[in-house]
Amino acid sequence: MDKVSIEGIVLTDLKMINHPQGNIYHAMKKSDKGFEGFGEAYFSTIKENEIKGWKKHLRMTMNIIVPVGEVTFVLFDDRGNSKSVNNFFSVTLSPSNYYRLTVPPGIWHAFKGHNHDVNLILDVADMIHQPDEIIRANIDDIHFEWESI
Repeated sequence: MDKVSIEGIVLTDLKMINHPQGNIYHAMKKSDKGFEGFGEAYFSTIKENEIKGWKKHLRMTMNIIVPVGEVTFVLFDDRGNSKSVNNFFSVTLSPSNYYRLTVPPGIWHAFKGHNHDVNLILDVADMIHQPDEIIRANIDDIHFEWESI
């Protein structure tokens, strides 16, 4: 696992318990680092080779888990007061790389699906979705070599 290169980003190794009748995938407990409260949890999907983003939440903390499929998340820090300003960080999450990615407010994020079937993302957010606290940008507005992932 690459070292996290953006201040405030937390990557937490999650427990997966194998069971002959079906596996258990841990996601989040209120005692976990990165838990800032509960607003809502939602699932989204992304198709193979599709890219969603760029988005930046102004107040929301996201806790992202990929229990099905494989998704690469790319984060970009443009916070002027950050020690990691202008840094990128990317991580691929999947059942075989089972982590929770905690993204604090103020970080740009985009993501790409890799699995041919389903790429399922769970976000445990600390607040209810509010469209007025999100900034969106076109995928070309922040330069990243998407072909490399």
